[in-house]
Amino acid sequence: MPNDTTFTEPDTPMYSDAAPDAASMMKDTVSNLGRSAVQSIDKSREAAAAGLNRAASALDNAQDLPGGEKIAGLAHATAKKLGVTAEYVRQNDLNAMMADMTSVIKRNPGPSLVAAGMLGFLVGRAFRSDD
Repeated sequence: MPNDTTFTEPDTPMYSDAAPDAASMMKDTVSNLGRSAVQSIDKSREAAAAGLNRAASALDNAQDLPGGEKIAGLAHATAKKLGVTAEYVRQNDLNAMMADMTSVIKRNPGPSLVAAGMLGFLVGRAFRSDD
């Protein structure tokens, strides 16, 4: 005997509205987390720049370094570069730094790939467990 039961769709599907709402909420949450991370990094820029300036001053004011004038010259050049870096960090927010980094990577893909590989190796070594 055949079954004459017919299934019909309900007028309001149970889950069709929930999925877009959940996706929208997730997107808003991720967006808010990203904004707060950028704000947090931007707030710490001044402290990072101050630390770079202290390191530059310490190198620049170092007296009687072993190795003579050659080492003193290298210390002074390093101090100058740290000072320039401190000023860059102070003047540019995270978005500007990311744009600059993207530009450098596009102009120099080979060295950027080597640097990324080295960074990956170092991070891997740092998290490797020697049990």
